[in-house]
Amino acid sequence: MQPDTRPGIVFDSTGRCPACIYSESLASVDWEERNKLLGEIVEFGRRTTSCEFDSIIGVSGGKDSTRQALFVRDVLKMRPLLVCLSYPPDQSTQRGIDNIANLVNHGFTCVTIYPAPERWRRLMKKGFLQYGNWCRSTELALFSSVPRLAVAYQIPLIWWGENPALQLGDLNVLGQDGSDGNRLRRMNTLGGGDIGWLIDEEDRPSHLLQYQYPSESMIERAGIRICFLGYFWKDWSLIDNGVFSALRGLDVRRESGLATGDPFGVTSLDEDWVTLNQMIKYLKFGFGRTTEYMCEAIRQGKVSREEAIRKVELYDGKCSNDYIESFCAFIGITIKQFWETVSGFVNRDLFWIEDSRSFRPKFRVGVGL
Repeated sequence: MQPDTRPGIVFDSTGRCPACIYSESLASVDWEERNKLLGEIVEFGRRTTSCEFDSIIGVSGGKDSTRQALFVRDVLKMRPLLVCLSYPPDQSTQRGIDNIANLVNHGFTCVTIYPAPERWRRLMKKGFLQYGNWCRSTELALFSSVPRLAVAYQIPLIWWGENPALQLGDLNVLGQDGSDGNRLRRMNTLGGGDIGWLIDEEDRPSHLLQYQYPSESMIERAGIRICFLGYFWKDWSLIDNGVFSALRGLDVRRESGLATGDPFGVTSLDEDWVTLNQMIKYLKFGFGRTTEYMCEAIRQGKVSREEAIRKVELYDGKCSNDYIESFCAFIGITIKQFWETVSGFVNRDLFWIEDSRSFRPKFRVGVGL
């Protein structure tokens, strides 16, 4: 189900993607050796910290961060500091607020960072109009907040979740081994940490520190080590993490998958506009959130490929007009401007444009063009 339109992906000579290759390799993993590496990383965190916390975890309060936080504290017996980059009040959902509160109620210390909302809004609009991706600026801030705080607090160990190279196929991130996350800055989402497109007369570099991923030299001087926890779990997946966290207080979506493009409702819970970004991703690359769910489910033997195709055909690219209307109101554009912008980013190799709001795939799910 993995499309070759995913940025950074490479298939081997037999047509297998990195995620499938990695999944197959789990059957022959020496877990004792891998756990030994995990123990060495834990010891690194305890040895190098300069405060009461021996590691940092970036959290949204969602399924992945809830599972990571509880694992690091209760299984690894570490003292993690949680860091949350929060959306402005007009963008945050009550569900997201409740999920962060759930983590705090589990006994964690959490530092919450709120970037200036008007700049945040302005940069979102710029990212949407220039790249068809309102998350382009906010993801810079999201990924940058954790290493910036690690440098400031002198806590060299950062736990991250999935390895995008092994579990998604973005080989730009591939490090020395599957746990090594120090090349995270190279992932497609971050584009190497470039913020040049954000800079103008209103937004100077000195105004954009929150959006700047620390330089490689800064990371090296601070001795920062970023490690992927997913590398040490046999059952890291969207669904498994969702079930684990829901049983421990996570509030999930109740909306229909036909409104969100997410039939399971366990992803991107702290705000609603990621839904329309997933719709645009589908129109750019031919896959959305449901494809990612189904790729994992197939690899885990939880669903047949035929059933996966039916689910992808039903849900990928779906987005309620309510989300589009509220997004347009937030960044200050009309619905017409929204669809004119989206139309400009539709991949014409993958879709026929029937009108400014209607796009028909040229490909068949699971088959291609």
